[in-house]
Amino acid sequence: MLAKRIIPCLDVTGGRVVKGINFEGLRDAGSILEQARFYNSELADELVFLDISASIESRKTTLEEVLKVSGEVFIPLTVGGGISSVERAREIFMHGADKVSVNTAAIEKPELISRIAEKYGSQAVVVAIDVKKKEGRHMVHTHSGRKPSTYEAVEWAQMVQELGAGEILLTSMDRDGTQEGYDNDILSKVSTSVHIPVIASGGAGNLEHLYDGFTKGKADAALAASIFHFRQYSIRQAKQYLRDRGITVRL
Repeated sequence: MLAKRIIPCLDVTGGRVVKGINFEGLRDAGSILEQARFYNSELADELVFLDISASIESRKTTLEEVLKVSGEVFIPLTVGGGISSVERAREIFMHGADKVSVNTAAIEKPELISRIAEKYGSQAVVVAIDVKKKEGRHMVHTHSGRKPSTYEAVEWAQMVQELGAGEILLTSMDRDGTQEGYDNDILSKVSTSVHIPVIASGGAGNLEHLYDGFTKGKADAALAASIFHFRQYSIRQAKQYLRDRGITVRL
């Protein structure tokens, strides 16, 4: 059985790591490089770097920050934010990223997923899917959750798989930052509807939530920010907890 992954996430804006609730009310969560160094030493399986205001501000992720982070970590690094072309993806890879995460641009021009996958391989393409529940439907949103699309979560997940995505980062906007646990309902539906890995995101508040994301949500990896950024738990603690409950992890 493949080991389940624990992935801390650096939501970055203005040169700092931030954390909000439901994608709003951002508060400072420390230095980008200090957090990156910490997670590299903490047995994190991967690290995600998301420039959360790039798409809103119609600009590109700061390559200098990506380069600095890539120079500090020796675990797979995924970078997202404002990646709207194969050329931009190339720049991100050239600055040390192992994977790129696309969201807004993928909705606006789905062929971008295929073009990046064809050039760099599906394993290098993560599609971030931000969902918000409305009238019983989990609708996909773009521009850091500010704009609703016409796609439902399962429909879009299956489409991005066919287009060549190697992985899905599924974030519940309703749970983001609340520390009330992942939305295991939609997580399970998406995870069982595709054969590519799905990363759970949005709502982790304790170690049991991670466990539930793997068992109830059928996720392949669990992404978390608040519980790790503010040292509520260490990644080592999380992995030991999961191993003690029968989840295969790398320790």
